[in-house]
Amino acid sequence: MNAMRNLVAACLAFSALSAIPGQAQEARPLPLKSVLSPSTKAPGTDTAADPAKPAESPENTGDASAAAAPAEPVVAVKPCDQALPTLRSPLAFKPGELLEFDMDAMGAKAGKLTMRVQRPANGSLPVLVEAQTNTLFSKVRRVRGSATSYLHPKTLRPSKYTEEAVENEQRRKVNVDFGAQDKSVKVDYQIGDRPKGQFNYAFDKDGLDVAGAIYLIRQLPLKKDLPVCFDVYGIRRMWRMTATVVEREHVSLPLGEFDAWHLAGTAVRLDRPSQTRDVHVWITDDDRRLPLAAVGAIDLGAVRLTLSGVKRPGEKPMEAQGKEDLKW
Repeated sequence: MNAMRNLVAACLAFSALSAIPGQAQEARPLPLKSVLSPSTKAPGTDTAADPAKPAESPENTGDASAAAAPAEPVVAVKPCDQALPTLRSPLAFKPGELLEFDMDAMGAKAGKLTMRVQRPANGSLPVLVEAQTNTLFSKVRRVRGSATSYLHPKTLRPSKYTEEAVENEQRRKVNVDFGAQDKSVKVDYQIGDRPKGQFNYAFDKDGLDVAGAIYLIRQLPLKKDLPVCFDVYGIRRMWRMTATVVEREHVSLPLGEFDAWHLAGTAVRLDRPSQTRDVHVWITDDDRRLPLAAVGAIDLGAVRLTLSGVKRPGEKPMEAQGKEDLKW
């Protein structure tokens, strides 16, 4: 489901939560390993990333839903050293919160993505993610879709996750059930009129989905050098996300000025470790814990989500002002 692949790659949050463009002068090509401040060095490099150069993507960013080649060796992925830490309380969000994101891909504006916290139902806290490509990018790949994660209201672990999307007029549906006791992940999917398919996975210490993962990350006790590791479902596959809180950074966006924690990590596909995704996420260092931006990779290259609007119950709405370039 390509609309959700953007979320997978970028958030992963939140990749394994597609691709998307507008005008190139409004969103320059972004190196995958760059950080928000041009003066800050990319993790693991000696020189600052050049935003004028095309994205470098040494990792395998091919079709993440494809099966491994028959001759590809099976390699075990290192398990998480520890479970996720105890979550902060109270929750930084509540029903009625709406987050709006601009999606960039291939160096240009590509569409919109929204994340909405729904009212509790049947013992779960649903969060709805919707994405749609814009008119220009639809000439490359036309996508509209939604995903819903049903989270436990206290632990923020998912019990169920659903996707429905239409990509170039082909409908895709996915239903995922998470078993808390046996740590199972059952995936039922259908593409167009093809026969229904199924995958059965298991997770290690923590099992999340790409839509709900960002909400759990918002509740982590973020601090410099905090290790973060969990398994996440996305694109009909399971991935192991290993990340670290790199630094507290100042972030300038059209939405405003923020101090934020920068998380950098890598998602490794459990059944095909040769396939990886580098991911960067920025979360505000305040009580709202807003996800400001996420940078990742998909089959079309680097992709970026940038927060452009915030609506929270009892608070004044926030909207990005003007069309000036982002200060990456």
